[in-house]
Amino acid sequence: MRPSLALLLLVLLSSCVSYRAPDIKDSAPPAIDPDLIVDAVPKPDPIADRGNHSPYEVWGKTYEVMPTAVGYVEEGVASWYGAKFQGRPTSSGELFDVYQATAAHKALPLPTYVRVTNLANDRSMTVKVNDRGPFVEGRLLDVSYGVAVKLGFADAGTTRVRVEAIDLAGTDDWRGWPDSEYSQLQVAAFQSLEAAEALAEAIGEVLPDPSLVTISELSMPNGALYRVRVGPLDDNQAVEAVRSQLIAHDFPDAQPLP
Repeated sequence: MRPSLALLLLVLLSSCVSYRAPDIKDSAPPAIDPDLIVDAVPKPDPIADRGNHSPYEVWGKTYEVMPTAVGYVEEGVASWYGAKFQGRPTSSGELFDVYQATAAHKALPLPTYVRVTNLANDRSMTVKVNDRGPFVEGRLLDVSYGVAVKLGFADAGTTRVRVEAIDLAGTDDWRGWPDSEYSQLQVAAFQSLEAAEALAEAIGEVLPDPSLVTISELSMPNGALYRVRVGPLDDNQAVEAVRSQLIAHDFPDAQPLP
């Protein structure tokens, strides 16, 4: 029932052309139950082809992209952006969705997964940074309207937050591909063990050796994360061969890991 409501809201919002008009101010999209806003699931995404050029300039000011997000923790003011930007490309090329757990940051590599905590009420959630901004003096982070609803500051507009990068093994490894040595692939990560087991079974059906498919558990601030992996494999060439096979069978998200 709830997913249907969220889908209906998104369809209505996407069909409203005026929201994307450049000459109007941003506004809140249709209200949504906070329970429908779900955390982003961290995974070792490759660094984006877009949005990571450094230095870059906006409104006459120059900014630099951090070489890595490992160990990043910072507190500052967060704001939200909403209906005006629905369906527009973010800096990384992904389309902005007002109800997804995403955010904009001026310097973090795209993408970076972060834990955002509202210091006013201690609510927190995992968010994917896939956009640049906010380019307003004194602002640290711009989150989607949905994240603001979940964290309890949509009505206020801004709040002080703590932003902590999630150090996920493999996130930065793609920057060295194929020079680095890899021995396995991560296909996906889930907060549900049942979902991970179902995917592992499906992958095992398309590989010559199903025993290569494993599920590893990672402890996260908001619960366990179950990672579906394939390996160990002999070398980079074997990793790339299996990755190509997975892509051919509609598993496009496999990423190499050490």
